[in-house]
Amino acid sequence: MLAFASTPLFEPSAIPLLLEKISSSLPSAKVESFKYLSYCTLKYGGDRMEKYTESLWSALKDAIFTCPHSILSVDSYTIDGIGFHESEIMAQAHELLQVLVQQHNASFLNLILGDGDISTFLKSFSQFNDFNSLSSEYKQRLHAVARILSVCVKSSGSSCNKVFESFFPRLVDALRFSVENSPEAIHSALDAKFNFGALYLCVELLAACRQLVVSSDKVASAPDLSHDTWCQILHSFSTSLCNVFFCLIRASCAEITWNAYVYAAVKGLEILATFPGSFISASKFMYEKILLTLMSIIESDFNKTFLWKAALKVLVEISLFVNKYDEDVKAASFNSIVMQKIVSLISSGDLNMPLSLKIQAIFDIGMTRKSFMLAAASQLEKTISANLSEIFVHGNLQLAELTAVLLECYSIKVLPWFHCNGGADEVSLNFAVNIFAKMENITSLSLGVKGNEFLDATMAAMKQAVAGCSMESQEKVLRKAFDVMATCSLFLSKDLILGTNRFNEKSQLCQTFDGLSCRDEWITSLFASVVIALRPQTRIPNIRLLLQLLTTTLLEGHLPSAQALGSLVNKLPVNISENCSLEEVIDTLFKNEMWCNIIIGKECNDGGAVNMGNPRISSMNSHAVIGLAWIGKGLLMRGHEKLKDVTMTFLSYLVSSGHNRNLLPFKDQIKDGAEHEVLCLRKSAADAFHILMSDSDACLNRNYHAIIRPLYKQRFFNIMLPMFLSAIVKCDSSTTRCFLYQAFAHLISETPLAAIVGDAKKVLPVLLDCFLMLSKDVSHKEIIYSVIIVLSGIITDKNGQEAIVENAPTVICRLTELTSYPHMMVIRETAIQCLAAMSEFPYARIYPMRTQVLQALSKALDDTKRVVRQEAVKCRQAWASIASRSLHF
Repeated sequence: MLAFASTPLFEPSAIPLLLEKISSSLPSAKVESFKYLSYCTLKYGGDRMEKYTESLWSALKDAIFTCPHSILSVDSYTIDGIGFHESEIMAQAHELLQVLVQQHNASFLNLILGDGDISTFLKSFSQFNDFNSLSSEYKQRLHAVARILSVCVKSSGSSCNKVFESFFPRLVDALRFSVENSPEAIHSALDAKFNFGALYLCVELLAACRQLVVSSDKVASAPDLSHDTWCQILHSFSTSLCNVFFCLIRASCAEITWNAYVYAAVKGLEILATFPGSFISASKFMYEKILLTLMSIIESDFNKTFLWKAALKVLVEISLFVNKYDEDVKAASFNSIVMQKIVSLISSGDLNMPLSLKIQAIFDIGMTRKSFMLAAASQLEKTISANLSEIFVHGNLQLAELTAVLLECYSIKVLPWFHCNGGADEVSLNFAVNIFAKMENITSLSLGVKGNEFLDATMAAMKQAVAGCSMESQEKVLRKAFDVMATCSLFLSKDLILGTNRFNEKSQLCQTFDGLSCRDEWITSLFASVVIALRPQTRIPNIRLLLQLLTTTLLEGHLPSAQALGSLVNKLPVNISENCSLEEVIDTLFKNEMWCNIIIGKECNDGGAVNMGNPRISSMNSHAVIGLAWIGKGLLMRGHEKLKDVTMTFLSYLVSSGHNRNLLPFKDQIKDGAEHEVLCLRKSAADAFHILMSDSDACLNRNYHAIIRPLYKQRFFNIMLPMFLSAIVKCDSSTTRCFLYQAFAHLISETPLAAIVGDAKKVLPVLLDCFLMLSKDVSHKEIIYSVIIVLSGIITDKNGQEAIVENAPTVICRLTELTSYPHMMVIRETAIQCLAAMSEFPYARIYPMRTQVLQALSKALDDTKRVVRQEAVKCRQAWASIASRSLHF
């Protein structure tokens, strides 16, 4: 292309050659020809190209009018669903057309306006009455003419004048004739005779002249277009056009056949309402009528999905326009007509409009301007606060579900938006403090089980709000949270909250209480949410009191307290204050007298791991193990050496057999209550490794400012693998082995595959034994699925295939057993997929197992789940291909 245009001397040879190539039957040749012609036309200049204008126009018209790869469509589920999906040929042809119109403005425009085909087409509007009666050929011709005229309009003010003078009055008259003389067509979707051709062309020309105005505003030296002929014509017809569009919208219905008309009408209103500056195509009265009409659709026509979404999109575009061009008058009208009504939707008692649509409308429009979003957030907070009062005081649980949705919206939409656009600190602080103030004013609370989901939603919003606060704001929220905690029944006096340092005086805490009341649970959960979301640099007053409080509630089975403790030890700085360090906090936590008394019934020793070896344990011990797991997770993620004590504690529980030497953890085999408690405790110790290794959305993640050491999972895996392998080898108890396999499965299922593949030869034998041991109990199905995912990763990884080949018989044996696993379909599916992958392994290693595999697959062909049967068919074909001579179908 650069060579063709390198010198104007090539013009006599290059242009005829390119024009000839356009007639090629190859689409790629047409595309290249138009691309070269566009570039050469710019380089050769207007004088040299003048003699080719008629030939170029003829070639362009043929390509644009007859291109077979463009389809006009209207999708009822998308707002931009109407339009041609243009081929590359048409795209390049339009680019050349734009170059020619700009280069040969008057002469080339006269060719277009005087073209007989276009004139004939524009006179035949009667063919375009009903959108559904139009053939594909007519639709394509309509789109082609619209694109050609739009290119002319956008090229310059003079071109726009000529096009508007020639065609626009005729188009508007055709529209007005349709409205005035066919009212039954406007109000009946079944007998529609509205002139769609005129409507479509009119809207496209409006869009083109608006684009001309916008582009001229960006160029300081551009001429003033506000006094051009086209602008005067548009002013004279703007009221008529608005009335036509209003009429179409009023006549709209749920029929998909009207989506094309609806789309054109709302697009036309959007264009008329968004001409910048002096190009006021719609008067203030008409502009406000447009807004009122669109708002009426939002409030009343929410059951008409296409119309409702189209109206909302137009309101969003108008709001963006007002904000971009500083249209004060239009902004005032938009605020009073749209924003105030939109914001009031959230608190309205109208139950007909779905809440999801209310939220979508509020925040789609709210996010266009910070002042709008502040108003939306303020109204949302007021509504949440009012609902909380109704729920807490009057026990109206029907509002709980609705309020949970509002809280989720606040967490997912409002706070992240302010975080990206500024103002998050103030909004988040107000929200968090107001929630605690609401809790402080409540003396009693009883929500029952139905309130759990509501509490979860409130906690999520609290964490999101506190996480977005600055350190100073977080300290304010924390002080407020401490004040509210002082009203809980856990405390005998308020002195504890005010900073006294009598940590070991048991009189400060209620040592005997029957669990958490509903109010205490809410306050403690919200308090824990604040702690979880704190920044590492945030100063925490009276850290020892905080540890004692969270430990107390943790031992009552309060999971958020455990997560808060883990977050604390993860994020506390090494030197918390002049009188306290991180090491002192951790030592205090592990040597907590209350913790030790409840867990082991005696005083803690002076060092080492937390001693939990006494088999006579209260029911709170499982809660203690879970709490210790979250503490260990916080230490693990920051790479603290104290993690070793935590993990050794868990391992000691896993390998200690006590009086249950050969008792598998099956409920029907447990005859003694003490044995059951011990088994539950050991099960908790095994599950602790899942907590240690898994990623959590609730805490200890980057959203909540956790300290995360790179590759911490890989390091922990490398440390623990030898310990597990040694413990498994030494184990002589089936019960202990079962718990070790559970813990090992949790370890490897959360470890990055690359680390496992490096030790695949060590891991694989134990991994296969996990299937054998854990498949006996249905409660282990999730663990089995996690392990088989790890196995599939090893099978498909080139670095892990050597270990698979060495253990091929055992691997295949375990997989064939899992093809009939009854408790989870996805395990059967994955096992069959693994067998299919292994069919590509060396023939000598897998051939002896083919009979066993084919027998298992024969049973899988009768599986109740279709997806399993499909995988079995593919797998059977793969295995049959390796020994087809000895197969008998």
